[in-house]
Amino acid sequence: MEKRTCPECGEVIKGRVDKKFCSDMCRNSFNNKQNSDITNYVRNINNTLRKNRRILEESLVGEKATLPKQKLADKGFNFKYYTNQVITKNNHAYFFCYEYGYLPLENELILIVKRKAD
Repeated sequence: MEKRTCPECGEVIKGRVDKKFCSDMCRNSFNNKQNSDITNYVRNINNTLRKNRRILEESLVGEKATLPKQKLADKGFNFKYYTNQVITKNNHAYFFCYEYGYLPLENELILIVKRKAD
């Protein structure tokens, strides 16, 4: 029977035949290294989406609100990131960050709305 070694630390693995790591610490460390580049990218995008959602939520007073685009930008809103887009019958494109959305209007104004639950 060949001796199996831990891919993280190189120690000999003792125990079950299908065991891949010598300890939970090595397993976690190995998997964290494997996923770090991908998860950092995804984590940064998710943080931006959550920040955009929070800014829209804080800016909404009542059912609708209109404010200058620059006010959102000053709060750190990133217009490149949104979760989905809805095109209306009138061919207007609403951009949503989860349930909060916005519609770019004339004169650099933004209309903010909240999607009603289905």
